[in-house]
Amino acid sequence: MPSIDIPYPELQINFSYALGQIRSRYLQDALMQTIDDLNIATLDRELSEYVPEAGLKILAKQGLRGELLFPVPSLLSANPYLLGYYRLLLGFSQKEFYTTKFGVSGFKSMESTGVLTEKNRGVLPELCKGLISSATFLIEGIGTDRLSKKLLDDLTLLTVGPQLRGGANNKRGFDAIATVFKSIHDIVEHTATDSCDSKIELVNAAGKKVLIQFAPDPDIVIKVAMGEGNFRNVIAIEVKGGKDFSNIHNRIGEAEKSHQKAKNSGYVECWTVVNVDNMDLELARKESPSTNLFYRQSALESGIGDEYEDFKNRILSLTGIKEQ
Repeated sequence: MPSIDIPYPELQINFSYALGQIRSRYLQDALMQTIDDLNIATLDRELSEYVPEAGLKILAKQGLRGELLFPVPSLLSANPYLLGYYRLLLGFSQKEFYTTKFGVSGFKSMESTGVLTEKNRGVLPELCKGLISSATFLIEGIGTDRLSKKLLDDLTLLTVGPQLRGGANNKRGFDAIATVFKSIHDIVEHTATDSCDSKIELVNAAGKKVLIQFAPDPDIVIKVAMGEGNFRNVIAIEVKGGKDFSNIHNRIGEAEKSHQKAKNSGYVECWTVVNVDNMDLELARKESPSTNLFYRQSALESGIGDEYEDFKNRILSLTGIKEQ
């Protein structure tokens, strides 16, 4: 009888963490979070203005809100990353979607960096109309009886799979963030009370709830509960997974923009994790003065050494978690 030796499923393990980061930025989790921060009256008014009444009625019959399928300007203005949600929902790869053929090549920065330029803001209504037109065909093709929130989520995931397996740059970015999240998970796992692919919940030594989760900007955030529904923003982590040494300082500049937002949101500590080992640390500090600490991805991934121990001890100390 031949020897059976099935390899370690490293790819799927990495995917499980990467999926959490994607959910927080592009999928329904991100959509729901954005809606929480919007004026519903404004959203409903735009849905009524931009979406055919028949389409909204079909969704309403299934107990679904219109923005699950139809984007409107106020939604994409509030969170430009959500263009990625609607692209995934409609089943287009990035390579196929962001082309002059579709007329949306200039909008790629919305999905890739969360940036809505003034030029794009001016033509956002036309982008929404184009996406709504395609989404209307999607409803017709699916059929009213089969339409559900879960099915729409499944459709986005079907598009995400090939994107993770291909697209080396995107995959590298997701993998880097997933690697850091996994390192944190390994540090706090012994106190976890609940976890899923996008967040970890635990209780610290003082009996306070700690929330660690993926976020669209910065990449990973850690919060400690101060009362019912009230959290103190403790640590914001920006991960730059590119290995190109010549481009590292551009990526640090991007991290600085993210950390400035985090500081404005009250985060006590802002950390940047890079995937370049021989970076000029002094120059990096000048380029991102908002970064309190820099860590190397390789050091965190190794799980040993002074740099990893510093990362670990600060996570435990700042969140009030007892070491295992």
